[in-house]
Amino acid sequence: MAAVAAPPPAEPPAPPGRRRLSLPAVEPLLFLATLSLGLQGPLATQYLWDRLGAEHGYSNSNSTDSSSGCGDGNATADPLRQEVEALVSHWNLYINLGGFFVSLFSVTLLGAWSDSVGRRPALILPAAGMALQTAIYLLVMYLELHVAFFLLGRILSGLTGDYNLILAGCFSYVADTSERRARTFRVAILEACLGTAGMVASIGGGQWRKAQGYINPFWLAFAASLAATLYAAFFLRESVKQKREAKLFTLSHYKAVFRLYTAPEQPSSRWKLALYSLAFFLIVTVHFGAKDIYVLYELGFPLCWASDLIGYGSAASYLAYLSSLAGLRLLQLCLEDTWVAEIGLLSNIAGLVVMSLATTTPLMFTGYGILFLSMAATPVIRSKLSKLVSETEQGALFASVACVEGLCSLVSTGVFNSLYPATLHFMRGFPFLFGAIILLIPAAILGWIQIWDSKHDYNHFQEASLTPTKD
Repeated sequence: MAAVAAPPPAEPPAPPGRRRLSLPAVEPLLFLATLSLGLQGPLATQYLWDRLGAEHGYSNSNSTDSSSGCGDGNATADPLRQEVEALVSHWNLYINLGGFFVSLFSVTLLGAWSDSVGRRPALILPAAGMALQTAIYLLVMYLELHVAFFLLGRILSGLTGDYNLILAGCFSYVADTSERRARTFRVAILEACLGTAGMVASIGGGQWRKAQGYINPFWLAFAASLAATLYAAFFLRESVKQKREAKLFTLSHYKAVFRLYTAPEQPSSRWKLALYSLAFFLIVTVHFGAKDIYVLYELGFPLCWASDLIGYGSAASYLAYLSSLAGLRLLQLCLEDTWVAEIGLLSNIAGLVVMSLATTTPLMFTGYGILFLSMAATPVIRSKLSKLVSETEQGALFASVACVEGLCSLVSTGVFNSLYPATLHFMRGFPFLFGAIILLIPAAILGWIQIWDSKHDYNHFQEASLTPTKD
């Protein structure tokens, strides 16, 4: 009877708090996906404007100089222009809502599923979905199909998780492969990739469209999505150490997300998860809302910026990601993460207050400069959320965070874009001031949790020191 060969010895588990850091980085994938999204978003809106304007007999050729007619209400009073604006706004709303509600279910499903089967499938699927969406957009432009096909492309991308699942997968990957003490900085590096890709797409996409139209920039967006898919499929190694088979279409994945907030491993984690999620929601909502009205604010009287200044302002806003990364690294040398986040919120509040009062170009750029640490708070919160759950729940956690981020985009668009025209008659910069006031809430939440944790640790230390030891 032949002897059965003994299986190879299992790889010894890594000691607690230690991770294998030799895995290929996930940052290139996030950069490529963000570049694709950053090119598609503004260009798709401009294409809708040109296409629907042409169908309704409206020409936008007289508005190439953004500073012309500044402070004059004749252009905005044009009924045909208002009709085109309403159509573009409605189609944008349909596309965004369609993508959000579909991806709301797919992200939570696939994110929690990745805790069992690994991160790579949850990164390959949405990257391929984004490539499919871009391909459909290209077909619409080449064949002049109805703009409703934009909605079809967004829904198909949403079924595969869309960009939100890429965010969830990338942050989960970093949580899998980073030590606890280094996690905040690794998360900040990921967020810096968001800013860098956004800056490239913002500056390059607009200039490229002016020079060569819509087709070529969308081919770059397609190539970036396809490259992200291939990178995830062939170059990225799996970060989940103990994979197991799991059904995809089951309610247990949704229950896993629900259990994070209702039955965590530690009782104190429940309210911390809720409070950190609330703080994250408020910070990101203000961030998205302010970005939505930057251009409108800069185009109007008294700033009356032309397209070149608007481009510089957009680049300055994205530079905050990189300056926040550097500031975070330096401040971590002498401060706890929470107090670094508080300084970041203070930078955000001060910058928004200055912008709300800006009536000159130098003052507006001063506001952008004060925002140099404004992106330091979100990586701290993501890191703290990650440390509140176990290693097998990272996918479920970041899937829920990605859904919160998608909700932030919808809420910010509705609130800030409604607030801006409603307050023009008494203070054009009021939405920035409103955002600064809102940021006081997450600042209070983070400070209170840090103080509570400090007192809790001190009480435990006192109890341990007073407990008699046995000889």
